Amino acid sequence: MHPSSQQGHGKSHDHDHDHDHDDHSHLSEQEARVRALQSLLVAKGYLDPAALDRIIETYETEVGPRNGARVVAKAWTEPDYARWLADDATAAIASLGHQGRQGEHMQALFNTEQEHHVVVCTLCSCYPWPVLGLPPVWYKSAPYRSRVVIDPRGVLADFGLELPAHLRIRVWDSTAEMRYLVIPRRPEGTETWSAEQLADLVTRNSMIGTGLALTPEQAARLKEGQP
Repeated sequence: MHPSSQQGHGKSHDHDHDHDHDDHSHLSEQEARVRALQSLLVAKGYLDPAALDRIIETYETEVGPRNGARVVAKAWTEPDYARWLADDATAAIASLGHQGRQGEHMQALFNTEQEHHVVVCTLCSCYPWPVLGLPPVWYKSAPYRSRVVIDPRGVLADFGLELPAHLRIRVWDSTAEMRYLVIPRRPEGTETWSAEQLADLVTRNSMIGTGLALTPEQAARLKEGQP
């Protein structure tokens, strides 16, 4: 078990991170060149910043997390796959074609009636790109990275997630050696749903732990464009 999960919400963070390997706060030469080209194209009017933002948002919140949503839905509907995911998440996820850089060492964290898991990377921004797509800006922010370890219940409340007092919250600190995927609890009223339908209920935040899977009613309202 990772050191940060030992004491409820895990205040121990004595592991070493490989910053050259995974710290996205420092741009590589290639990333710097991409940023420079992007700025040049925007300045010359060839690239619409709003359109670019929308593309990034799409990959951050829609396209990328669909991979993880399919993993979760399969675990909900296939007990054998769920057991494999619990025993060897890297292999189970790779079997669906979701693998690659930053997805080499995975562990699945299953939420239960007694425990709720939350993922953070306190020293940089380790994140399982193959299953969650681009990391959200808040995940890399200093306030989230520091506060969620000290006051996870308060941080979750900031996300609109109020959990029962009896529910234990465990915070897991990602590193270059291990990344985590939260498997949210399956919503009630979905017993007859297919895996494809269930995947629509799985959000990026629910796989980080800052949210829950959508209820069928919430998904229906979202589909209709209602709050």
